[in-house]
Amino acid sequence: MARKPHHALRGRLLDRATLLLIRPAAWPGCRAARGAPAQGATTLDFAFKVHTKVGEKCLGGKVNHKLVPLSYQLSSGDQIEILTNKRQRPKEEWLKFVVTSHARNKIRHALKEDTRKRASEGRITVEKWMKKVQIHTTTENTESLYRKLKLTSAQELYHEVAVGYVKLDELKFKVKQGKFVWPKGPKPGTSPKTAVATKFIKSQKEDTLLIGENLQKIDYTLAGCCNPIPGDDVFGFITVSGGIKIHRENCSNATNMLSKYAYRMMKARWSSKAAQQFEVKLQFTGIDDLGLVNQITQIISEDMEVNMRAISMETHDGIFRGFVSVLIMNKSHLEDLITKLKNVSGVHSVERVKAES
Repeated sequence: MARKPHHALRGRLLDRATLLLIRPAAWPGCRAARGAPAQGATTLDFAFKVHTKVGEKCLGGKVNHKLVPLSYQLSSGDQIEILTNKRQRPKEEWLKFVVTSHARNKIRHALKEDTRKRASEGRITVEKWMKKVQIHTTTENTESLYRKLKLTSAQELYHEVAVGYVKLDELKFKVKQGKFVWPKGPKPGTSPKTAVATKFIKSQKEDTLLIGENLQKIDYTLAGCCNPIPGDDVFGFITVSGGIKIHRENCSNATNMLSKYAYRMMKARWSSKAAQQFEVKLQFTGIDDLGLVNQITQIISEDMEVNMRAISMETHDGIFRGFVSVLIMNKSHLEDLITKLKNVSGVHSVERVKAES
């Protein structure tokens, strides 16, 4: 009879994630002394200890309510949440994230099984595609195909097709007597340049900010330290040169300016939505997942019709951190964008970044 989970372990398998609340002292089998976790044991070690399927589908975890990567080392007394996704699969790099032989053996077995299964699926896909394009399903044609793709074997071809690295429908060739006829490559320097489409939105020059006791339209510049946008609560500050700079009320420099230079402060408020666009930088974090970047860029560019100036993203052991600079119309527009980004599966947080001084 299978051993029941320890009474201190509570969990429920969901379609999107698994939540497990545990006391590491109740983790059996990892260390004899008081049942504490093995020295250096990670989030991924624990996931495999809970159950093989939990380990195989593990995306990351939260320790004491903080998002952590698969390689995070656990300590006795931590509260751990294991996050899973049904689309997750074990990866070769996972072997670097575990210290227990139990987890390592489970990962190796899963990798072999996954490669075998994917290759089998890929072979069916390749054979169906070859029949569709009227190429004979022979060993000769299969070899011609994987050599053209600079692969080393049919098995590798099947695996690459299954995981989506090779898009068969994008290949250019002709068919002659049921065989591939590959086109000759272009001469050096003759490849066509890639056209890059850029969206431009015309901005209006009319000021929409009212400044001073009588709230009049006066020339101003926006402070680079906090990058105010229409809709933000703002104030004006008279600079040494006599110009007026607009700051957000929650600007990091506001307290210092108010205490030392209160006489140089001016009332200011937005009179209406601005037609001009303003650049805002957002930071987002979460669990790395297949197609995540595509979902984020689709929401920004297509769903919200927001212009992107730059985007960068880095991942570490399944946890991603990214930055995106966007051009938005006002605060309401920005809040709608942030809300939509937070609703993307895998995104943990989205925050507006204060500009560097």
